[in-house]
Amino acid sequence: MLLTPITFAALRSSIQSVLVHPFLVLLFFFAMFINLFSTHAYATEIYTWVDEHGVTHYSQEPPEQKQVTKIYSEDIKPAKIGSVSPKAPVTTKAEASELEKIATSIKGSDNAQAKVICDNAKHSLNVLISHSKLNKQNKETGESIAMTEEQRQTAIKEQKQRISLFCSK
Repeated sequence: MLLTPITFAALRSSIQSVLVHPFLVLLFFFAMFINLFSTHAYATEIYTWVDEHGVTHYSQEPPEQKQVTKIYSEDIKPAKIGSVSPKAPVTTKAEASELEKIATSIKGSDNAQAKVICDNAKHSLNVLISHSKLNKQNKETGESIAMTEEQRQTAIKEQKQRISLFCSK
C-alpha cells in the first residue's frame, strides 16, 4: 500500500467541501423560510374615498383630511370575465303598439297572409333554435355573413313576437 503525504492544499479542499455542503443546506432552508412569508409582503392596504365631485379614488396612501375605507388587496376577488351575456336593445311600448296595430289590421283584413307570416315565423324560430352557427345575406352587397350569438338571440325574440302577434290562439 502506497501512502501519500497529506499536503496543506489537500487538507484545505477537504475541509472546504465539508463546510460548503452544510452552508448550501442552510442557505436553501433560509430561502424557503423567506419564501414562506413572502406572500404577506405583497399584500397591501388600499385606501378608497369619494371626492367632492362624486368620483371614487383608490390609492396605497390615504389622503389628508378625507374619510377613507381600507381594503386589503388579498381580500379582493377578481371579477369573472365574459360571464354577462350581451343584451339586445329593448323595444319601447310605442314600437310594440305599432306592431300590434299592424298585426291586428293584417289579421282582420287578410287571414291567409297572417297564416303565412305565422308559418314563416315558426319555421325561422325552429331554424334559429336548432342551429347555433347561421349565415345571413347582406341586403346591400348580397354576400353571406355569419350571424353573431347576439344577432341570433335578437332574431329569436323577434320571431317569438311575430308568432305571438300573427298566430291564432
